[in-house]
Amino acid sequence: MEQFIQPENIVYSVSQINGLIKNLFEESFGQITIEGEISNFRPNSTGHLYFSLKDKDSQIGAVMFRFKAAYLKFAPKDGMLVRCKGKLSVYEPRGTYSINIDSMELAGEGNILLMLEERKRKLAAEGLFDQSRKRELPIFPKTVGVVTSSTGAALRDIMQIVRRRNPTTSITIFPAIVQGMDAAPSIVRQIETANAFNMCDVLIVGRGGGSLEDLLPFSEESVVRAVAASKIPVISAVGHEIDWALCDFAADKRAPTPSAAAELCTPVKSEVIAYLQNKQNEYYTAIKSKVENLKLMVKQFSAENMETRFRSIEQPILYRFDIAKEELLNGMKDRLEETKVHIEKMRTVLEASNPNLILAKGYSMVRDKQTGKIIRSLSDTALGSEIEIVPASGTITATVTGGKA
Repeated sequence: MEQFIQPENIVYSVSQINGLIKNLFEESFGQITIEGEISNFRPNSTGHLYFSLKDKDSQIGAVMFRFKAAYLKFAPKDGMLVRCKGKLSVYEPRGTYSINIDSMELAGEGNILLMLEERKRKLAAEGLFDQSRKRELPIFPKTVGVVTSSTGAALRDIMQIVRRRNPTTSITIFPAIVQGMDAAPSIVRQIETANAFNMCDVLIVGRGGGSLEDLLPFSEESVVRAVAASKIPVISAVGHEIDWALCDFAADKRAPTPSAAAELCTPVKSEVIAYLQNKQNEYYTAIKSKVENLKLMVKQFSAENMETRFRSIEQPILYRFDIAKEELLNGMKDRLEETKVHIEKMRTVLEASNPNLILAKGYSMVRDKQTGKIIRSLSDTALGSEIEIVPASGTITATVTGGKA
């Protein structure tokens, strides 16, 4: 920094000194990167962010204006360790200086993990990680799509394994940036391209190993949503076995490494052929056994055997029919005899009740001549009334001249 030499016999005002300091600061420092802990975080209603950056010994004021804050990928909070890029600026009226921040990212691994955990809870609450959404991978994919760096070792490993396991499987490469600020949009764009044109049967999304910061693009919300929205089944293969990214939870299958992803989606051709041949032999043996059993069964149905079997079925039925017929006839005979006896009894009762037989014994019936009503007692008639006396034969007309009870 160039040393400022004060001319002799010149007295400066406060504003002039602050102006000189402002010019000295802003001309001497270009864009700088500063790391510190957020303190006294004060978001403004207009979208501007005001806070301090501090370490164990000192602090500096910081501001991030709305149009820059809109690109933040996390919600700043007090206590977060961040790495900021920006320019120093002096506020002349107060003689204070601060850093005007252009971009900010989490610096400490613990802060990154905290941010990822918050994002994971948010996306899980939306159902993006539900097991019910996950689909089975195709057994024999014709084309495997790979979204990764076109120059990375991960792609070479995937291609080598797929070609070794099944040379007939095609590989479609969707080259993407897998590290840095531009990685997430690049990955999303390639996933959407694969789906828009249905360019493969299964899609591997991933990269080789790296630091937690290197793998962050695969935990970006936009990437996780693109993986979850994919109509093509997705295998997430980010880093090594111990590495995890949020897209692992949204994918249909998670592979510990890109090489493992290639093995997951590509069956070994020779093993498939051997499996099919074994199944063919099993089916052939089973069908042959069935045919032999059917032949044995058919032999049992010769004309002689069929007649014997028919007779063995027919005879018991005919015997049961004859017994039933005899029982029916005997039952009908017994019922007729019972009916005859009952009719005879009824005839005897009816004959005993025949009035003509009674009259034939010397009895007569007396009735009122006018009404025809049977006279059963003296009270049924009166003196002077005409009556009819009906003996067994003929009718006698009389007049009542008297009576005795």
